[in-house]
Amino acid sequence: MSICPKNKSSKGRRDKRRANWKMSVPNLVKCSKCGELMMPHRVCKACGSYNKKEVISVD
Repeated sequence: MSICPKNKSSKGRRDKRRANWKMSVPNLVKCSKCGELMMPHRVCKACGSYNKKEVISVD
């Protein structure tokens, strides 16, 4: 047996449910080595370090 709505849901009521599906701003922190803004728990793209240790070499 499937769901059978008693009345039609209006467009406004339907769209109110979908109002909170917006994107959020990415969280940024300063790199501990170079001070560049980066996403947390990821390798810094500017200097290639993670947790004050150089992981990759950046030219």
